[in-house]
Amino acid sequence: MHTQKLSDLEIMEKFKDGVFPHPNMATTIPMKIMEVKKGFIEFRAVANDMHLNPMGGVHGGFAATVLDSATGAAVYTLLLPGEGYGTVDLNVKMLKPVPQGIELRARGKVIHLSRRLGISEATLTDDEGNISAHATSTCMILRKKNSSNLITFRPSEENNSVTATGRQFVK
Repeated sequence: MHTQKLSDLEIMEKFKDGVFPHPNMATTIPMKIMEVKKGFIEFRAVANDMHLNPMGGVHGGFAATVLDSATGAAVYTLLLPGEGYGTVDLNVKMLKPVPQGIELRARGKVIHLSRRLGISEATLTDDEGNISAHATSTCMILRKKNSSNLITFRPSEENNSVTATGRQFVK
């Protein structure tokens, strides 16, 4: 199968469905894709004994890594075949201790996408919706050279946004 012909959303669906083997990071930080669609992804993750800090709590790096995966993968679902991204900024707020041995949800969604940047956010919650951590991320979009995938956004009569006039947006 030629991954260069698949959209990045299709690639993430193949990871979710087990067609592609999970990345090595999903072994280090046990996480699995549960849902994926354009601009959104949900991972499930469980912190275990390997993720404890010297005080016996779950290390903050566990939450940061899971949230980085969720924010970045959400951006990735909107990219074209052969395009990629790199996280340039990750801001994580720890709201309460991350529980050990409990399946957590990391839900990431894109809040803005331009030609060069993707901005996304994610939360790490338990099944009752209690938030352990929240993150925002800025991702640099790695477009193909000579990409002709640009359209000019023209506001409709219903959306008279002056700031959008003449800006370039990806199809």
